Amino acid sequence: MATEESIVVTKDEVHSFVIRSMEAVGLKLKHGTVLADLIVSAECRGHASHGLNKLEQYMNEIKSGMTSTEDLEPSVLKETSATALVDGNNLIGPYVARFCMDLAIQKAKSAGIGIVSCRGSNHFGTAGWYSLRATEQGLIGMAFTNTSPMLVPTRAKSKVLGTNPLSLGAPAQNGDSFVLDMATTAVAMGKCELKGRRDQPLPTGWAVDVEGHETYQFKTMAGLSPLGGTEESSGYKGYGLAMMVEVLCGVLSGGAFGLTHRPARTHDRPADYGQCFIAIDPDNFAEGFTERMQSLMDSCRNQEPADQDPVLVAGDPERHHQALCDKLGGIPYHPAQIRISKDLATRYKVTPMKPL
Repeated sequence: MATEESIVVTKDEVHSFVIRSMEAVGLKLKHGTVLADLIVSAECRGHASHGLNKLEQYMNEIKSGMTSTEDLEPSVLKETSATALVDGNNLIGPYVARFCMDLAIQKAKSAGIGIVSCRGSNHFGTAGWYSLRATEQGLIGMAFTNTSPMLVPTRAKSKVLGTNPLSLGAPAQNGDSFVLDMATTAVAMGKCELKGRRDQPLPTGWAVDVEGHETYQFKTMAGLSPLGGTEESSGYKGYGLAMMVEVLCGVLSGGAFGLTHRPARTHDRPADYGQCFIAIDPDNFAEGFTERMQSLMDSCRNQEPADQDPVLVAGDPERHHQALCDKLGGIPYHPAQIRISKDLATRYKVTPMKPL
């Protein structure tokens, strides 16, 4: 959301800055371009936690040698008409994930459904970016990824699972669509990072300390709470969803899962994230899918709101933020993010972004 203190940077300038930064650590242009596409999309859709906020993380992964900069492509290890097992060859996550989603889309167009499970990948950014690739072609799209342990299960002190986000996109009419994009923790780790960068306290229910007790300070957090929080408030449901993602990603693909992951914020070995991508052609089922999808979404939106804010469906807040960016002529940033980006540019000797 833009405020009086927001600093606006054009989409093209953000895109160029990401590419310059990644080239500074040795990433190939074709890989860096995909990352830049994803980061700009995340920012335009209002997911600042997965925009420039994550750039230094990607750079650190490459600088430490934990993400490959080789001129490689993901490898298809096993394949049927509707399924594939892919090795990401430790390339940067968005490049691997886009390859897998596009492969799932290709299979869905010929077989009606495509399921691609991947190992040897890295952090892939916003899950919704991949589901949208399917909805833009009239398909239902789903994306899942496991991550390094940050989730403290109910009744436990130790971290076993990651934020393990998932996304589902479904096309409606006239470019409208339902796009669910969520972590299976109370929030994504990036939102805690943003609070820390801005010296703001963490809200209730977001994070826990090393003892598994709730904390409100980023510097003392050691893990994230499951979606739902405590067992009494149904945190076991978030815990269960996180394990579901592990099944589809790490267990199915043969990649890292649970405690076989490297610990969060460490760089002693490759991440080996597992990911899963599903595309479904609704034309292989009952006729009129987009009409019914539109009816469902509109029936929710047209409910009388309980307060002054309208009733929304998944994807609406992102569309509103895209409209704001179009109105501003660029992406609004908190001054702290601009300062951090300038520091990053100085450290790696790249030309910093130029705000409007």
